[in-house]
This record gives sequence, structure tokens and C-alpha cells, in this order.
Amino acid sequence: MEYLQKLFNLKGKVAVITGGAGLLGRRYAEALAAAGAIPIMADVDGLLAERLARELEEKYRTSVRGFAVDITSKESLEECKDRIIKEFGKVDILINNAGISGKVDDKNVAPGFEDYPLTEWEKAFGVNVTGMFLAAQVFGREMAKQERGVIVNVCSIYGILSPDQRIYYKEGAEKQFVKPVSYAVSKSAVLNLTRYLATYWASKNIRVNTLTPGGVFDNQDADFVKKYSERTPMGRMANPEDMVGPMLFLVSDTSAYMTGANLIVDGGWSAW
Repeated sequence: MEYLQKLFNLKGKVAVITGGAGLLGRRYAEALAAAGAIPIMADVDGLLAERLARELEEKYRTSVRGFAVDITSKESLEECKDRIIKEFGKVDILINNAGISGKVDDKNVAPGFEDYPLTEWEKAFGVNVTGMFLAAQVFGREMAKQERGVIVNVCSIYGILSPDQRIYYKEGAEKQFVKPVSYAVSKSAVLNLTRYLATYWASKNIRVNTLTPGGVFDNQDADFVKKYSERTPMGRMANPEDMVGPMLFLVSDTSAYMTGANLIVDGGWSAW
């Protein structure tokens, strides 16, 4: 038992979670707080991040912080980092979780590749790639100084496989939704950013891995959920809680000999 506790021990670890107030980010923060870590919920919605942080701090009796952070701004990330270093003196973990996907009900995005707006392409890359790059740069620099740290970059099954556009098709709809090209291509970039950083910082005792979730249930319409579930060997979408265990594995010493790897948690989607 002591051996297992040592492997999963995160007590006192300072963990920055970008998109920390989002669907998965808040679950990662809660799991880290429950494990005795110090979650920093960095989110563009600073008020929500602060409120959620207060709730977790009260529930788990550990320090939790919520900061307003725009990951596309290096200045914003540096300000966040400076506040963390001033209060806690270190950064142990970075979960690069923030991202934008283009949802099924998004009416503002052109449906097809031929007419896909350059502005939407650039917005997706600004968050999903450049934002991740900047966060790794700012917090990774601190880890390199410390000569220790863990980074987890969150990808998507659409970063390893092309979207199955059939599951988005709606019979009789005048305008069909297509999963955006910007999401798939930007998420595929995450994989090689992980590999690059894993080898670049290996001598600094910084491990860098990717977590690749399958589709996570977030009150999507019933027809989409049915089609997605039928396309998945396990017969359902992921629940947000399904990603918590894999994330704890990657940020703890349980995965001490893993770096540059991609942990796929997709209910078997990529097995077909």
C-alpha cells in the first residue's frame, strides 16, 4: 500500500491546468486537489476559474488558485507564472488542456473545406498550437531551471485519425455540419510538439507526454451521441471522469519511464 501511495503521491505538487475551468480541466483540477496537489486553474474565464478554485479549496483543504489567463498571449502566461513562483516558488506540472474544437451546433463556421474561413483556421491554430507552445515555453523554462517537471499535452482522436464526417450528417438538413479541418490538423501538431519537447528536455528531467481522449459527452444531441456510440467498440462516448485516471497516471511517478508517448483513451475508436 505504501508503495502505491508513493507512486501516486502528488502532495504539494504545483500543477498548472490551462482551460482549467472547462469540462475536463475542472475534473483534472479536482482530482489533483483530492491527491493533495496545488492546482492552478488558468482559464480565459477568470471569474469562473476563481469561483471553482474556491469551491475546491474548501472541499479538499488544499491550496487551489484560479487565474484569468489568455494562452495566446505570452505576457498573460508570464504574469500567471510570476504569481505562481512568487507564492509557491515552483511549477511541477503543466497540463496543456485548453483548446477550441468547432462544435456540432456552431453556426458561425462554414460547413465545408472549400469555404472554410482563414480566420477560423488561424483562431484554432492560435489556441490549439501556438497557445500550447507558449504555455510550454513559459512554464517549461521554470521546470528546466528546477531540472524537474511533467508536461501533458491534450490531443484528440482527430489528431491521429481523420474525422468520420458520417456521424455529423443529419437527414433532411439544409446545411450539413462538417468537423473543421483546423481542429484535426492543429491537434495532429500536438503529437510532434510532445515528441520534440520530450527529447529536447530529457536531460533536464522533464517528461512530456500526450493524452488523446476520444469524444467526451457534453450534452450533444441524441442523434449524434447514438451515431458516435455505434462507431465505438465500447458502445458509448467517454464521460469526463474517464479521463481523470489516465491524467493522474501521466502526471505521477507511476509513469516515470514514459516520455514522448501518446496515451489513447478512446473506448476503442482507433482500433477500427
